[in-house]
Amino acid sequence: MSIVASNYSQVCDRLRRACESSGREAGSVSLLAVSKTKPAEMVEECYHLGQRAFGENYLQDASDKISALSHLRGLEWHFIGPLQSNKTRQVAEHFDWLETLDREKIARRLSEQRPQSLPDLCVLIQINISREPQKSGILPEALTEFAQTVASLPRLKVRGLMCIPEDTDDEARLRAQFNEMHALWTSLRGIHPDADTLSMGMSGDLELAIECGATQVRIGTDIFGARG
Repeated sequence: MSIVASNYSQVCDRLRRACESSGREAGSVSLLAVSKTKPAEMVEECYHLGQRAFGENYLQDASDKISALSHLRGLEWHFIGPLQSNKTRQVAEHFDWLETLDREKIARRLSEQRPQSLPDLCVLIQINISREPQKSGILPEALTEFAQTVASLPRLKVRGLMCIPEDTDDEARLRAQFNEMHALWTSLRGIHPDADTLSMGMSGDLELAIECGATQVRIGTDIFGARG
C-alpha cells in the first residue's frame, strides 16, 4: 500500500470514528482533500481510492491539475484560498466551489463570469468567527445581509458557511467558535435552504468540529504529506 493510500485510509477511519463518537450518521460529514502544491498524480491516486472533492488555493497550480485530470469523471474542485478580484475568471470558469467568499465585489464578478454552460457556482461564505483583524471573512453580524446579496446574483448558489477558527490550544475557545458557527449556519438554512454545508475543522481539531456540527472537514497534510 502506498503512503497516500495508507494515509487516506487512516483519515477516513478517523472521520468515521469521530462521527460515531459524536452520534452522527456515517457519511454525514464529507472530506475535502486539500491537494494544494501536490502533483496531479497524487490527486489521481486519491481519486482511485474513492475521493472526489479536492481543495486548491494556488490558481496556476490548480489550473494545471484541472487540465491534466480532465479525463476523470466526477471530480469536484474547490477553491479554498483568498481570491483577488483580478483572478475571479479562473475560478468562475474552472471550479465547482468557492469556499472563501467574503466580498460583494468578488461575488458580482463571479456571477458575471460564470459560463452559462456550467452549473451555478457553489459558494461558501467565510466567517471571521474569531474576529481577528488580520483574518479574511465577514463578521457574524453581517451574514444575513451579505447572504441575501449573494443569493440574489445569478449563476451563484449559497451552499453554506466556512471558517478558520482561532489558532489556539484552548478547547473551550474553539468549541465556542464552532458552536457559534453552527448557530449561524442553522439560522442561514432557515432563509436559504440550499445552504447544506458547514465547512470547519482540519487535522488538529477534526473531532471537535464534527462534535459541534461540521458537515465538511478539510484535510491536506495527513493525506498527502508535508508540503514539498
